Amino acid sequence: MSYNTSINVSHDAVAVKPERGNMLQSHGSKEHPLPQDSEENRGSIGGQSSTSVVDQVRSPADDAGVTSSSTICPAPVCRQFWKAGTYTDELSSKSQQPNGRNYLHVHPMFLHSNATSHKWAFGAVAELLDNAVDEIQNGATFVIVDKITNPRDGTTALLIQDDGGGMDPQAMRHCMGFGFSDKKADSAIGRYGNGFKTSTMRLGADVIVFSRHLKNQTWTQSIGLLSYTYLTRTGHDRIVVPILDYEFKTSAGEFRSLQDREHFKSSLSILLEWSPFSTEAELLQQFGDVGQHGTKVIIYNMWLNSDAKLELDFDSAAEDILIEGNIKKTGSKIVNDHIASRYSYSLRVYLSILYLRIPETFKILLRGKVVEHHNVADDLMHPQYILYKPHAAGSEEALVVTTIGFLKEAPKINLHGFCVYHKNRLIMPFWEVISYSSSRGRGVVGVLEANFVEPTHNKQDFEKTVLLQKLENRLKEMTVEYWSCHCVLIGYQVNKKPRLQIPQNVRPAGRQAVSPPPGFKAVFPQGNLTSLPRVSAEPVLLEKRKEHPDAIASAVSKRKVGNDGFTVPGQDRVEQFIRGSASQSQDIEIVKLMEKNKKLRAKCLDHKVRSQNLEIKAMNLRSELEKAKSEYERLMVELQDLGLVKGEHRRNVDT
Repeated sequence: MSYNTSINVSHDAVAVKPERGNMLQSHGSKEHPLPQDSEENRGSIGGQSSTSVVDQVRSPADDAGVTSSSTICPAPVCRQFWKAGTYTDELSSKSQQPNGRNYLHVHPMFLHSNATSHKWAFGAVAELLDNAVDEIQNGATFVIVDKITNPRDGTTALLIQDDGGGMDPQAMRHCMGFGFSDKKADSAIGRYGNGFKTSTMRLGADVIVFSRHLKNQTWTQSIGLLSYTYLTRTGHDRIVVPILDYEFKTSAGEFRSLQDREHFKSSLSILLEWSPFSTEAELLQQFGDVGQHGTKVIIYNMWLNSDAKLELDFDSAAEDILIEGNIKKTGSKIVNDHIASRYSYSLRVYLSILYLRIPETFKILLRGKVVEHHNVADDLMHPQYILYKPHAAGSEEALVVTTIGFLKEAPKINLHGFCVYHKNRLIMPFWEVISYSSSRGRGVVGVLEANFVEPTHNKQDFEKTVLLQKLENRLKEMTVEYWSCHCVLIGYQVNKKPRLQIPQNVRPAGRQAVSPPPGFKAVFPQGNLTSLPRVSAEPVLLEKRKEHPDAIASAVSKRKVGNDGFTVPGQDRVEQFIRGSASQSQDIEIVKLMEKNKKLRAKCLDHKVRSQNLEIKAMNLRSELEKAKSEYERLMVELQDLGLVKGEHRRNVDT
């Protein structure tokens, strides 16, 4: 879509007149007509105060006009993220002296130091996708992650776009500010009002945001620029964020600025000089594929690694984004190709497991191809469902069902750990809760959703609390218990403690020598079996049963009478041990555990079905609510029209 625009500069507003009929086009080919509501049914948002949390400081350079004299969008002084955190603001002639106002200014260096919370670039990308997923409740059906080209200099930029509810002018300022969050729902992933700044500044030095919002028949669109390059190159001592706000006027058939002329020109001049777009028309064209509502984020001047290459690799895979230099081929092919190894460098793989559940109506499109959702629990064989009730200070905090099992590739693969989610979002992928000095735990993987512990700000770890420590201890126990009961199913053997070895030449004093039971080798030659402690005799019998089952059977038939016709001392104890062997008791315990797990699995499936039914009912109710709202608005319009007709009728009667 393209705009045919004319700019009318007046004392009140800057108007942009779009050509009707070619106004809007959403993602794809579906057209969205403009709202045709009357002027009196809409309230103007009004201009924004310059004393908002995001300082919009004017400078002499801000009055240079509404077009940019620069032909190239400047790049940051340092292109490597981990070295870009220091600069001097001595060049600034705009340093503000104390003016008596009780406000704290935020220095631009905070943008960089704040972004260092993201050690991993994919964690920053996931933070931006969380904003789109939170918009599902507002009707979002897709989020796009793709590579685009900066029109200024031809460099690579990152695009993230969704068709959610978008942001009005106030929400745009909250997005650019710090600590503002209107996500009050328990299911919302975002919480702290800081993720947008940390994630965008971690991926690139600059970001420009386009957002269109429709509410109460008022249609607005805003453009905001957060530029670390602009702030550092001009030596600002505080964060300056230029924002343009427009509202569509149905009566005039055009967008009009909501800001005064001086404020508008000041913000526009900064945008045209430091953004990828050199004219206002180019800025407005970016709304062409946004539709009636949605948000488009463009991150440019992306950071380089130590080899002067883009940290995010867009060229090695046409349908994926990789982390340059993170691919490690250290194990076998089956290990290297497994999802547990690839998620660390492949964005497509990471996004496939990023959310535990995703609605069928919502799609993640990476480089033009839909990301297929993947549930790690589907990769497990011999799965078991274990109920865990964490407690703190004597009170029950939550109820967690953990799915645990062996990877289908076991025992050929030694990967292990737990995928821990929080409010549907993956926080710790394949968390290794136990260190394995032997093969114990090899191939054991679990999946759980732990909403009772709080994630850190970067959503890549949990806060170190007592509850987390208890969870870690319980997961260790689960791993050991599961391994001990099921390792034989994939070819492993349970490691047994070595039996007590006593030298053959040791002869207990004061004991009479007797012959051992038929079929058993004497452990203590010329020793008395009846006088031996139980701990020294039973492991020997257990070992012999394992090695010579035929000899054990023969001994059972002969053990009542010895070779000399006399009763063998200790025969009752030997017979009791054989009948109640550790192997038989273990089999009984396994059967009990399996029966218990079957019951838990049935409960879990029932809970899942109920949850799905509730989600469907909630979706239907939301749909009915929207229809009711639309019908209510239509009836209100008719009521107003009837009021006008009645008034006109009375005037005619009176005349």
